[in-house]
Amino acid sequence: MTIHVLLADDHPMVRDGLRAILEREGFSVVAEASNGRQALELAEKLKPDVAVLDLSMPLLNGIDTAREIGRIVPATKTIMLTMHTERQFILEGLRAGTRGFVMKSHSAEELVQAIRETARGGTYFSPEVTLAAVEAYRNHGDLPADPLTPRERQVLQLIAESKTTKEIAALLEISVKTVETYRSRIMEKLGIHETAGVVRYAIRHGIVQP
Repeated sequence: MTIHVLLADDHPMVRDGLRAILEREGFSVVAEASNGRQALELAEKLKPDVAVLDLSMPLLNGIDTAREIGRIVPATKTIMLTMHTERQFILEGLRAGTRGFVMKSHSAEELVQAIRETARGGTYFSPEVTLAAVEAYRNHGDLPADPLTPRERQVLQLIAESKTTKEIAALLEISVKTVETYRSRIMEKLGIHETAGVVRYAIRHGIVQP
């Protein structure tokens, strides 16, 4: 049975290379996305077996995209492509329901193996990721509860990406007043009083990349 895959990465050359490799291995790449929000829309529409997500994507990062896909299309398994092994990224990804972590520095065969494993209900993690996750839990490194709701995290990322209030409202299909309410609530929860502080928080917590 053919495995249907969605690819999401903001670099066209990366997507082209991955598509060629996956199609050669017999997978069906049903769609490509250049940002997390587009990936979410395509996953909801096409319901692929597996969504391969870059950790660092504009508009909606890979972790929050995985969380939303798990909520809206629970049958779709998510795999994270990353260069990062920091505990916060791994633990956040696990909390978001990601079934696999594959290092970008590894061979394409590892991604092929990860897709096959997750498609049949298993999990797959690159050795570095497994080690980092084990060390985090061994050192009681589980993350504290996120003070922000998923929607607030989405607004936070867009603020950190320098989107205007009107642009955020259009992207999330909500009113300008609602965006302003979210902005105030985010700053109040985080104890932050200026946009620069929001950006620093977003970078520190892996919501956007510097």
